[in-house]
Amino acid sequence: MATVVLLGKLADLGGAPALTVPLPLAAGLDWAGLKAALPAMLAEAIEDPRVRVAVNGALVPNKHKLQAGAGDEIALLPPVSGG
Repeated sequence: MATVVLLGKLADLGGAPALTVPLPLAAGLDWAGLKAALPAMLAEAIEDPRVRVAVNGALVPNKHKLQAGAGDEIALLPPVSGG
């Protein structure tokens, strides 16, 4: 299992500030597996190029190359607005 932390509007789409997702493969969770484990509206929203991803506090430079393992925390960071 991995924990997905949802911030801002992503938490609204996910229905909670955090979700636990199963690891579909022994090798871990990749981007496609993460999207498949999330509610459809949330999976669609995280494709926005402005959404950033961090694993265990470290930003992932290319979210499409995400690799997470058991016990990892994946944070989905929406674009920030304001002034």
